[in-house]
Amino acid sequence: MTVTDTGTTAQTAERPAHRDGNVLRWLGAYTASMIGDSVYYMALAWAAARTGGDTQTGVVLAVGSIPRAVLMLGGGVLADRIGPRRVVIGSDAVRCLVVLGLAGALMLTSPALWMLIAVALVFGVVDALFLPAVGALPPRVTATGQLARVQGMRGLATRLANVVGAPLGGVAVALGGPAAAFAAAGVFFAVSLPLLLSLRIRPLPEQDGAEPSGTAWHDLADGLRHIRRHPLLGPLMLVVAVSELGFVGPLNLGLILLAKERHWGASGMGWIIAAFGIGAGATALLLAVRGRVPRAGLVMCLAVLVGAVAIGALARLPSVALAAAAAVCVGLFAGLGGSLCGALIQTVTEPAYLGRVTSVSTLFTHAIAPLSYPVTGAAVAIWGTGPVFAASAALCAAGALTGLAFTRLRRAELPG
Repeated sequence: MTVTDTGTTAQTAERPAHRDGNVLRWLGAYTASMIGDSVYYMALAWAAARTGGDTQTGVVLAVGSIPRAVLMLGGGVLADRIGPRRVVIGSDAVRCLVVLGLAGALMLTSPALWMLIAVALVFGVVDALFLPAVGALPPRVTATGQLARVQGMRGLATRLANVVGAPLGGVAVALGGPAAAFAAAGVFFAVSLPLLLSLRIRPLPEQDGAEPSGTAWHDLADGLRHIRRHPLLGPLMLVVAVSELGFVGPLNLGLILLAKERHWGASGMGWIIAAFGIGAGATALLLAVRGRVPRAGLVMCLAVLVGAVAIGALARLPSVALAAAAAVCVGLFAGLGGSLCGALIQTVTEPAYLGRVTSVSTLFTHAIAPLSYPVTGAAVAIWGTGPVFAASAALCAAGALTGLAFTRLRRAELPG
């Protein structure tokens, strides 16, 4: 292929994503970056816990969410203006330099609270740029017909990073303290850079009047209008927004409180979380191998609906084994719904709007939905886990039913 300075390539015949070296390079870079993220958060939590009390630790871990929420939409505008690959490369380069610099500083002095807060803030800013850009990259590295398969491969990479990253960070902390763990995270970010630089970027069709122009505010407003007026993007964003609010609380904080209430202990909670990971991983593998699901819009909504039922059942089951079985179903069906939603968004979005559209969906999943944690905790304290999980399941189901109400979404197909 011929690569130009603007990141375009000559058209080539479509090949399966799992056999495409370009996609595999992207996948390797994404996996390395996600493992680096996981190791970094483990090191940050450990360093914060050793430096201050519980309150200070919570502040350090939460402070990065502020710039992430505030700047996420701006990250989408930047991705559309200069290209998502440049944004992802710049983000990983900054993260690499920051964590390696922190590792060097910790070799000379003990961690200070202000130092950890500063690093967390930088990572929050970088995440606001990285997340929309990395979500907008798949249509630029593979053919449209391979996007569902790429979503499955991305899901597998995320599960691998979750499984490998935290234990690796723990080993690094045990062997060399937080400095060694931050250094390990920096190495993973560094590994992603040559892979990203070697990517061949596919040309995207030009869209009249869609190229970013004028001020950033104008571009952002233009992107939001594109979503509102699009026959599929608007409904898809409604499904994401409503279902994520019902999904995130119980599947993160809720499981911890459920295990505590039922006296299942850390091991019981671990089995349930592992079961969810197995279900989500199986769905990701299915999409990676199959590459396409017929009637994707209908299957997406029905999968979210089944996942909602499984969420409601979690708090009603009397044993760890049954709860783990329900968690497998949640992982299978919620994972399938999420992956198909991501593939549909990337397929139907006009190329020049990919960064901005991705930033809106990412804002719901990574910034707004986590705000339900305090509400979930307070509600469990008042009513217990059963009613709270039932309410969360109802919210997830409402998202699925919202999608089913739109005929165009029910009939939406992924390209063959």
